[in-house]
Amino acid sequence: MEKINIAVDGFSSCGKSTIAKGLAKKLGYTYIDSGAMYRAVALFAYRNGWITDTDINETELQKHISDIEISFKTNSEGQQETYLNGENVEKEIRSLEIGNGASRVSTLGFVRKELVRQQQAIGEKKGVVMDGRDIGTVVFPDAELKIFLTASPEVRAQRRFNELQAKGIPVSFEDTLANVRERDERDTTRMESPLRKADDAIELDNSHITIDEQLQWALDLMHNA
Repeated sequence: MEKINIAVDGFSSCGKSTIAKGLAKKLGYTYIDSGAMYRAVALFAYRNGWITDTDINETELQKHISDIEISFKTNSEGQQETYLNGENVEKEIRSLEIGNGASRVSTLGFVRKELVRQQQAIGEKKGVVMDGRDIGTVVFPDAELKIFLTASPEVRAQRRFNELQAKGIPVSFEDTLANVRERDERDTTRMESPLRKADDAIELDNSHITIDEQLQWALDLMHNA
């Protein structure tokens, strides 16, 4: 079967990476976590003091955006990890602070332009499953299969809270829920590539279905694409 590109978009903490990884594994495709790329940019900015709780030094970040090289490697357990300029930053970019920073830097046009360029280059040979917030609308507008995931803010906050607790990251459920709602507002109202469902995307509310059920749903779509 000829390979295609699959775009998986949706709100934060709605399981985009889970379904995208599952599809890639089942199909023998390459999985790309576009959100991790924005998290890596946010980490780079934090490390250099260009982002605070209230401000971003856009001038410095733009000046050095070409210095940011993001890549992905598979570890010995078969899990994909994110590298920033050759350094494994997978664990560091998964904090709530970096996630919020990623949402903020993703509103900057020059950041999106550079990362979209890198993402589109990856997809030129097809056989890619990429998840994010503008994959089906901006990065791969011609993707043969587009999926849009959603779930209630409370369900998504609980998932994120459980994930952070499992990683030993101290955070309250209330703070996690507030962060989810803040990111939803920012993602859907930003000027640059706001989160929205592509006209030809197929939507799934996965609030009350299992991971296996949603993966089978996606595989069925794939076979009919």
